[in-house]
Amino acid sequence: MGKIIAWTQLADLKVPDVIELRSELTCPLETSDLSDINFYVPHYFGGAKALNYVNQMPQLKYLQMPNAGYDDALDYVREGLIIANAAGVHDDSTAELAVGLAIASRRGFVDFVRAQDKGEWAHQRYTSFSDSKIGLIGHGSIGKTIAKNLSGFAVEVVPFTRSGTDGSVKILELDKYLPTFDIIILILPLTRESRHLFGKERLSLMKDGALIVNVARGAIIDSDALLIELQSQRIYAALDVTDPEPLPPSHPLWSAPNLLIAPHVGGDSTAFEPRARRLVEAQLERLARGEEIINIVARGRS
Repeated sequence: MGKIIAWTQLADLKVPDVIELRSELTCPLETSDLSDINFYVPHYFGGAKALNYVNQMPQLKYLQMPNAGYDDALDYVREGLIIANAAGVHDDSTAELAVGLAIASRRGFVDFVRAQDKGEWAHQRYTSFSDSKIGLIGHGSIGKTIAKNLSGFAVEVVPFTRSGTDGSVKILELDKYLPTFDIIILILPLTRESRHLFGKERLSLMKDGALIVNVARGAIIDSDALLIELQSQRIYAALDVTDPEPLPPSHPLWSAPNLLIAPHVGGDSTAFEPRARRLVEAQLERLARGEEIINIVARGRS
């Protein structure tokens, strides 16, 4: 097997001899010839700019996304190109944030911080996270990790998937369950079907005082419809992702009541790098052995 030219921001990976590893240290993307690269890992949170370099890589065979989500990479599918995602890399970090956002919203953490800033002792009773019925929309590897984390609490979890397999309920049946949930957690891919899955009608089915947590993709919720519900103070929301993203400083969601916003940090913790290293090293070892990589989400057909 000839050399495999791999580019990744992780410059000091341990790779087989048949892998030539490049990074910003030896091959700056903006100024280098990228025409011979076969395996590319875009910068984490590099966005469209990082993906656009694919167009300068005619020999690229493998696009290894550093994210679990890959909807933005599908625009780059072409003949002979395989796209893989980072399934498993972000499970623990995103799951802990999902549970953390839910607890923070329920138990008034936002109010505590604001009161602390003003030096106020503002005691009041908040809604308990315990005894909640939770709808988990999405039951892939991150969804299952969220469910595992929730198993230590006095809550009931009902998972949903498109197929309704693996102990889940079909998303087609979601509407009849929505009025029963105290908390809804979104952790599903953004697709044509899931875009604005929670719009005006579905948000209106949520019970008064219910909480929706989004750690998936911002566009799964219709932001305009959510804003109306929040301004009425009928429901609560905790968002790690928004639409648009980043949220512009003037956007009305910033000042909406009953809302906790995190700046898309679900997978971006100290847990990311060691897991990303293990994945990329394992993928390159597979290629060196002549094996197929894992986590394939799309293939370019001839």
